[in-house]
Amino acid sequence: MSDRPGPSPIHRLRRYRPRKRQRPRYHGPSFNRIIPNLMTMLGLCAGLTSMRLGLEGRFGAAVVAIMIAAVIDGLDGRLARLLKATSRFGAEFDSLSDFLCFGVAPPFVLYLWSLHRGGAFGYAPCIVFAVCMALRLARFNASLESGPRPAYAYNFFTGVPAPAGACLALFPLFLGLEAQSLGLTWLQNAAQYPLLCAAVLLGTAMLLVSTLPIWSFKNFKVPAEYVLPLLLGVCAYVVVMIADPWAALAAASFIYLGMIPLSIRSFRRLRQEAEALRDETDTGRRESA
Repeated sequence: MSDRPGPSPIHRLRRYRPRKRQRPRYHGPSFNRIIPNLMTMLGLCAGLTSMRLGLEGRFGAAVVAIMIAAVIDGLDGRLARLLKATSRFGAEFDSLSDFLCFGVAPPFVLYLWSLHRGGAFGYAPCIVFAVCMALRLARFNASLESGPRPAYAYNFFTGVPAPAGACLALFPLFLGLEAQSLGLTWLQNAAQYPLLCAAVLLGTAMLLVSTLPIWSFKNFKVPAEYVLPLLLGVCAYVVVMIADPWAALAAASFIYLGMIPLSIRSFRRLRQEAEALRDETDTGRRESA
């Protein structure tokens, strides 16, 4: 037998002493990386809510819900880039939300407001608009994986973007709500006429799938002399939006349509300048060789 003494009673008690509990470590993305997806989800909920409000006949509130979804759509992507939280999941989720909020909800509300009086013919423009919106979003997603675009093309969308398309499609509803607030029955009946709503839906659908270059305003640079007039103009528009939102939204649709020819001219000018510079560079290389 060993003469080595056994452990003392104090050492025996230390063995059974409760150990300090380790804090569990969780694996996953940080909360900052989830914020853009949460905003996208809020926008999706706003689009769904607009459809419910349309079913209840509250068309003004339905329009407001779609506008909220449009504002959120304009913020979630920029917030994702600011927080460095861009991901493939976020891009796909944003596209699905855009399709419902801007491809399904606007024609659904317009159908309940006016187009249902046209029967099957009134339903057809809604289908065309939704399909064109899906094609526009699919083309946009495919362009993200394609090769780099020319430098002059980065400030332009190909076709009208989804939120702007939804606002253009809702123009008859803006006009009808403004006429209702002013008590102009004849104008309200004209805006609610199914043929007008169908024409606006079909025309907007063609703009969605078109190849027209449309300003994106992401990296749009404003000359220094136009900064102050721009700020004053935005301030004036906000005042009008607060005082008379339906008239402001209807005017915004006209302003956006008026900007399309200007964006096409700007795109062509930039392309011609880029092609001229490339030709000069190629000519200089041949002469030096």
